[in-house]
Amino acid sequence: MKKMFAKSLSIAAIVAMTTLAQAADTIKVGVLHSLSGTMAISETTLKDTVLMLIDEQNKKGGVLGKKLEPVVVDPASNWPLFAEKMRGLLTKDKVDVTFGCWTSVSRKSVLPVVEELNGLLFYPVQYEGEESSKNVFYTGAAPNQQAIPAVDYLMNEIGVKRWVLAGTDYVYPRTTNKILEAYLKAKGVKAEDIMINYTPFGHSDWQSIVSEIKKFGSAGKKTAVVSTINGDANVPFYKELGNQGISAENIPVVAFSVGEEELSGIDTKPLVGHLAAWNYFESVDTPENEEFISNWHKFIKDDKRVTNDPMEATYIGFNLWVKAVEKAGTTDVDKVSKAIIGLEVPNLTGGTAKMLKNHHLTKPVLIGEIQEDGQFETVWQTEKEVDGDAWSDFLPASKDVISDWTAPINCGNYNTVTKKCSGQNY
Repeated sequence: MKKMFAKSLSIAAIVAMTTLAQAADTIKVGVLHSLSGTMAISETTLKDTVLMLIDEQNKKGGVLGKKLEPVVVDPASNWPLFAEKMRGLLTKDKVDVTFGCWTSVSRKSVLPVVEELNGLLFYPVQYEGEESSKNVFYTGAAPNQQAIPAVDYLMNEIGVKRWVLAGTDYVYPRTTNKILEAYLKAKGVKAEDIMINYTPFGHSDWQSIVSEIKKFGSAGKKTAVVSTINGDANVPFYKELGNQGISAENIPVVAFSVGEEELSGIDTKPLVGHLAAWNYFESVDTPENEEFISNWHKFIKDDKRVTNDPMEATYIGFNLWVKAVEKAGTTDVDKVSKAIIGLEVPNLTGGTAKMLKNHHLTKPVLIGEIQEDGQFETVWQTEKEVDGDAWSDFLPASKDVISDWTAPINCGNYNTVTKKCSGQNY
């Protein structure tokens, strides 16, 4: 019995060692996106995008001679659950990097866990700024790469005088609108010409709110809606605009969270002419984009599946991470984070994405007009890439603050007046 017991222990030890060896032969990639709940309409596609990129990289031989192994979890549009799932990815699954989150409230939930456990998160969606973490790389747009240029376009090209700032009730819309309100007032817009409205996630009854917007826009001044409405609430919102006869000609809407994926689920005929501000559209005509779309359709096995801006941001972030790991010769978070600064990869619009010292990218800004087929026609774009700014120049508490994660500053909120890093490093 003793011999059998000892033999069993020996076999168990060999199995355990083999399992650990096999685990060491792969590089684990966390995928933290909502596959259910109100944000599944947007986030499921990003999960599929990461899986496609991993598949492509493995066909090239992986990274550092190791295969990439995806670890997919579903935080189910439940913001506290994001933190729990992130902790599991880092402590249980031992992932080397995570691509994930959409809403800022989910990112804020994850942030303390990522910093505590020294993880690495690539965040692929436009956001409100006012943050810079040593453990997060922000591959979506900062406000100066989306919100501010969109307002400038409406003001200068369309002559908008009255502004409806409509958003979902959480940190991204509230902070973005705080920046936009300050920016509009600095441009001479009066308080009575700014209407601000917030609705909960998944809001479905838009009749009274759209009526208020219609009334607000009937004062004889050109009016526009700047929309930070997120998730599946966009479907009934746009339907109600059509129901009440609000067209792009009388009250144009420019959206920051509506892309090709969201439009694929609704009748776009009443929405033709309304706008969105992004850094990429599927309709962009470049060889890089053509190849990306082709690869996407092959991987997903559905030629009707669209591409969108957060997919491009995921693509850029993934390629930068691979390049940084290869440069560092390791997946060690600190070494990869240092190696990635200054690296460049092609974007899908024909330009270059460069990782800046503040963990943000250089990005072009595009304004697109909704077409009947659910695509966007670019009506305006910047002449060159714009550097992402982590801290807004239009908020008193932020205008003197910069982020620089290189020596000697090595800080996410360095005050250029006091020459000090204030509070936490984000």
